Amino acid sequence: MSVFSLLGAPPGQMRARLIFALDVASIREAIELVELLRDEVGMFKVGKQLFLHAGPEIIRQIKARGADVFLDLKFHDIPRTVAKAGAEATRLGVRMFDLHASGSEAMMRQTIIEVNKVSRTEHLVRPKLLAVTVLTSLNQDDLKRVGFRSGVENQVVRLAKLAREAGMDGVVASPQEVARIRKECGRRFLIVTPGIRPAKGALDDQKRVLTPEEAIRAGANSLVVGSPIRDAADPRAAARSIVAAMERGTGVTGALGA
Repeated sequence: MSVFSLLGAPPGQMRARLIFALDVASIREAIELVELLRDEVGMFKVGKQLFLHAGPEIIRQIKARGADVFLDLKFHDIPRTVAKAGAEATRLGVRMFDLHASGSEAMMRQTIIEVNKVSRTEHLVRPKLLAVTVLTSLNQDDLKRVGFRSGVENQVVRLAKLAREAGMDGVVASPQEVARIRKECGRRFLIVTPGIRPAKGALDDQKRVLTPEEAIRAGANSLVVGSPIRDAADPRAAARSIVAAMERGTGVTGALGA
């Protein structure tokens, strides 16, 4: 089974691998973008800003429009707290959610156990659990300031391997570390990749970036893109352009090998 199948996306539909980041300040903006882009992308990412503004209702509204949700709250707390939060994310019906790998192997394992239990006993679809490695806004100097001396790539891969050992479905990591994670963690391990910018696109607060084509070629399963689509004059056309670039990254337009 390919990692693409593990994510639940049908092979050959590259748009299913594009996740649009709903980094907006209101329910109205979010729903307008969902209705505009639901046929152009595979999933919508809800992060802290929108979730704190709108609460769980925004998840329900997105799902009511036939779209899937990646809940990007990056849980990081004591194991029991994160496990219970993971259970609630499961009850909301999100397709994926994430937590920090640096929260410990115990935190990841306990969350997996709780999510599996809730999914089984309440007959719910189990979401994919992703571990956040090192934020794409951080570089080597940033890590040194908080006490990490091993280098960004080594730290990312160390956390990815810990997540795999804990039983996580995959990781969130910058495109610059994708190739090594794929080598170290295997084909069945999901890699969801933010830090995606079209050629000559503005970096904003991202420091470790690649183009969509480069990220797919490196081995990413899904790409998270926000402002290059949201701020475009024609967001639908921008999404299609990114999907086309992703297809070029596979070397076969419109198709994905298993």
